[in-house]
Amino acid sequence: MAKKDVLGRGLSALIPDIGPAAVTDVRLSSIIPNPYQPRDTFDEEALSELAASIRALGIIQPLTLRRSADGKYQIISGERRFRAAGMAGLETVPAYIRQADDTAMLEMAIVENIQRENLDAIETALSFQRLMDECNLTQEEMAERVGKKRATIANFLRLLKLPEEIQKELKLGRISVGHAKAILSVEDPEMQIGLCRQAVESGWSVRQLEGKVSSGQLKMKSPVKAVELPGLYSSLGEEFEKHFGSKASLKRSSNGDVTLTVRFKDDSQASIFLDTLKAL
Repeated sequence: MAKKDVLGRGLSALIPDIGPAAVTDVRLSSIIPNPYQPRDTFDEEALSELAASIRALGIIQPLTLRRSADGKYQIISGERRFRAAGMAGLETVPAYIRQADDTAMLEMAIVENIQRENLDAIETALSFQRLMDECNLTQEEMAERVGKKRATIANFLRLLKLPEEIQKELKLGRISVGHAKAILSVEDPEMQIGLCRQAVESGWSVRQLEGKVSSGQLKMKSPVKAVELPGLYSSLGEEFEKHFGSKASLKRSSNGDVTLTVRFKDDSQASIFLDTLKAL
C-alpha cells in the first residue's frame, strides 16, 4: 500500500493497534494535553461552538489517549474535543487507549493536524521542521509521511526564513502564503518587512505584490526617527500615569510632532479615563 494511501486512512494506518477497540470513559481530570501538540493557538469562538454542540449531542468521535508513567492519560488526538468538553462541563469523555512512544506521539499529533488542515502556515512549517529534526527525517521522507510533494514541504520551510514580523502577519491572516512567497523573492530583510507593511496597509493582492517585486522599483517607506524629548515631557508622562492610572508614552518625530500613546489594561480602566476627562 502506498504511503499516501495509508495516510489518507488517518491514525488507524499509523498506529498498529488502532483498529477496532472498545471505547472507555476517562475522567477529564486524568487527562493531560499532548506535549507534542504542534498547534499553539486555539480559536476560542470555535471552541465555544464545539462546546455547545457537545452539550447538545455529546462527543461523537472518541479521543485517542495513551497511558503515561504517572497513571494519567496523554492526548494522542482530540485536544480540541478535550478543551471543549471541559468548557461544556463534562466530567468524563469517551476514549480509545493506545500504546505509543514519544516519537510516535509527536509524529501522530503533527500528521493528524496537518491532514485536517487546521494549522496556519507558520504552525505547519514549524511542525514540518520539528518532525524532521526530532525524527531525523529528510524532506523526502517528510513528504512521504504527510502525503505531500517534497516541493510543498520545502516551500513551507522557507517561510521560517522570513523576519518575525512577517511571520506574525501570516499567522494573523493579514497576508497569505502567496504574499509571503513573493516577499521571499527579495533577499534584504528590511525590504521584505517594508514590502509586507505596504501590502497590508494598501491591501495589495498577491498579483499586485508580485508586480511591485518584478518591476524592480521598490520604494520603502522611511522609518520615522524618534527624537529625544526634554525633561518636561518625561514629567508629563509620569503625572499622566499617576492621575489616570494608565501607562503612557511620548515620542517626538523629526518634524517636531509629539505623539502620546495611552495603554489601557482593560475596558474599566478606559472608562475611568473617560469619566475623568468629562469631569475636567
